[in-house]
Amino acid sequence: MDTVDVRIGEAAEMLGVSVETLRRWERAGRLRARRTDGGQRLVSLEDVRRLLGERRRAQADRPIRAQSARNRFHGVVTRVEVDRVAAVVEVQAGPHRLVSLMTAEAVGDLGLRVGDEAVCVVKATNVVVEVPSR
Repeated sequence: MDTVDVRIGEAAEMLGVSVETLRRWERAGRLRARRTDGGQRLVSLEDVRRLLGERRRAQADRPIRAQSARNRFHGVVTRVEVDRVAAVVEVQAGPHRLVSLMTAEAVGDLGLRVGDEAVCVVKATNVVVEVPSR
């Protein structure tokens, strides 16, 4: 089976890092890139998936200690509806009912089930700064 390659910029976007970071990772041997006849760097999708997995595992080992978002609602999951791609999760937090639309993968990663304790973080902007524990 042939490997699927993506341009280095696409790989960087998928991983949430800069192209320069991928170039450093290539020099360090963390991933392999090949060059097209035109000089374009290509990265295997397999390497991208591997690096995404490594990053997820590393993040799971570092729980969030603090973050800038102040709109945090502690509650209980009251509904989880999952289809092939998307999911709806409802949380009752005191008098507030919060509904989140997320990927089915995120529900699986979080292991969300009705009755679970959860914290909903509501952000008014696209940037939330979190500080992992040391």
